[in-house]
Amino acid sequence: MQILRNTNFNFIRWRWHAIVVSAAIIAAGAWFNFARGGLPLGIDFTGGTVMVLQFAQPTSEDVVRKALDPVTTDKVVQKYGQAGQNQILVRLPMMKGQEEGTNLEAGVNQVQDALQRANVGSFQVVSKDLVGPVVGADLRNKGIYATLAAMLGIMLYIALRFRLTFGVGASVASLHDVLITLSLLTFFGYELSLNVIAAILTLVGYGVNEQIVVFDRVRENLRTSRGESMDTVINRSVNQTLPRTIITCSVTFLAVFALYLFGGEVLRAFSFTMLVGIATSTLSTVYIASGVATLLSPRRTAAARAVDAKTARRAGQAR
Repeated sequence: MQILRNTNFNFIRWRWHAIVVSAAIIAAGAWFNFARGGLPLGIDFTGGTVMVLQFAQPTSEDVVRKALDPVTTDKVVQKYGQAGQNQILVRLPMMKGQEEGTNLEAGVNQVQDALQRANVGSFQVVSKDLVGPVVGADLRNKGIYATLAAMLGIMLYIALRFRLTFGVGASVASLHDVLITLSLLTFFGYELSLNVIAAILTLVGYGVNEQIVVFDRVRENLRTSRGESMDTVINRSVNQTLPRTIITCSVTFLAVFALYLFGGEVLRAFSFTMLVGIATSTLSTVYIASGVATLLSPRRTAAARAVDAKTARRAGQAR
């Protein structure tokens, strides 16, 4: 399947516009986080009350989730155990005055009262426990270091496989994707959870794959385009890989969009992060990674300028 054959869009022309828009979104997200006191952390980072409820009749997660809205909007409600047991796991954030190992009944009583008022049916508490955060400070710091090390490794690989400017462009684009995604998560009121982190790490790999496709085409064109400027070569390479980029992005986006619509509340933050990241990674490959590579490449030679002028004249005569 081929679409958009022989396109000649001037993507590099809009690189500064894209960089300015991205910088504005990142700055707005940083300011919004600062005003709120930091990015909201999910239950995986804060800990809380975990309980398993067994209902006498089959009960949907949405009914239980809606019944617990008066208690807190930050909760995890999902099916638990084998089918037919009618068990649902409820996880609540750490309530005020709760500490690990103390005051467990405070959260349990709130859940029971809310469910009884909502008249969701008879149930019993199978298990209950007060747990600490799944992700502690030490693990969180290690995750940050691992992410930075991965970006450095990506830069070194692309620098050795292609050239250093491509490696820097890929690393900047990957960092750009993470920051843009976090900013939009903040704007739309999502919290940082393990599902969100998994989606972000997935998107880093997705973006690098797109960048390698473009850079590989650039390398091929450089071998047959002696004397042309880097801007011209990269712009032509992006146009040549554009059909593949659009098809890959569209198919992946539609699959994740279906997950967003029908995956339930548990996967909502994960799928939203993926949707934002897929769009951001595609745009950053075209504008950020390629734009940074052209900015860091050596200045055009006189021969390159002559070739560019000749190409422009031919284009003008063709019109």
